[in-house]
Amino acid sequence: MKRRMVIAGGSGFIGSALAADWLALGGEAIVLTRSPRQRDDGATEVQWDAVHIGEWIQYLDRAEAVVCLAGKNINCRHTSEAVRELAESRISAVQTIAAGIRHMTKPPGVWIQAGAIGFYGNTGDAVLDERSPSGAGTLAGICQQWERAFESESVPRTRKVLLRIGVVLGRDGGALPVLARLTRRFLGGRAGNGKQFVSWIHLKDLTRMFLESSRRADLAGTFNAVAPGPVTNKEFMHQLRRVLRRPWSPSAPGWAIKIGARFTGTEPSLALEGCRVLPARFTEAKFEFEYPELPDALTDLCQA
Repeated sequence: MKRRMVIAGGSGFIGSALAADWLALGGEAIVLTRSPRQRDDGATEVQWDAVHIGEWIQYLDRAEAVVCLAGKNINCRHTSEAVRELAESRISAVQTIAAGIRHMTKPPGVWIQAGAIGFYGNTGDAVLDERSPSGAGTLAGICQQWERAFESESVPRTRKVLLRIGVVLGRDGGALPVLARLTRRFLGGRAGNGKQFVSWIHLKDLTRMFLESSRRADLAGTFNAVAPGPVTNKEFMHQLRRVLRRPWSPSAPGWAIKIGARFTGTEPSLALEGCRVLPARFTEAKFEFEYPELPDALTDLCQA
């Protein structure tokens, strides 16, 4: 019997990469999604709505791991209604996964829950690790509710891991393709004053964190899923221009980003705020980063 990983909300950027890596190891990947489709990569998509128990729970039986990535995309205008939906979509997914696990006579060995470094708030250049307290602000509040929901669910026969994920760098999703496109058009300057920290991680290292968390019984609790070399926005854009062979570019003032966000339906705080986060627990666990430093990560992703 193949080792099975069930990935809730797994049809997106991170879930697709994780499913591919799991399949490459000879496992079976089950992707829970609202809109199942036929795939040619070997993964199986199954209907779920992140609210109700359904036929999808059969795949939890004897699964090696269940991963929950589900939740409304954070890259939207943070109106009061959107903030409510951001929180409720995450909490509902957590509660639904927990209910499914409790139905099993042989539940998954591990539940790996996605979280976010937004938990720490906008904290300037303060160095943060997993022992640091949560911060203030909209995103921090959402993350606090999200984590409380996960912590409150009792699944005694399933190990629980929470990954607070940083800014994920990949070729096919996330922020990097947008930033690279702007930089190629000579618009790759800093955002605002550029002092906000970007706590990033290469997609390959992130999927390896999920895989390590699935197989290592000593990994439990909360981990920061970031590279050990966070940089300021100013430095990030400098390195991106260097890799893409573009000269100095004018900065984007904060007021301009806020105006632009109104037209694009995005949230300006995602560009203008940040936190300086270290992966202390993964470092202590001897996790070996393939891309610990930003120049190597950007070179791999932008010059291949």
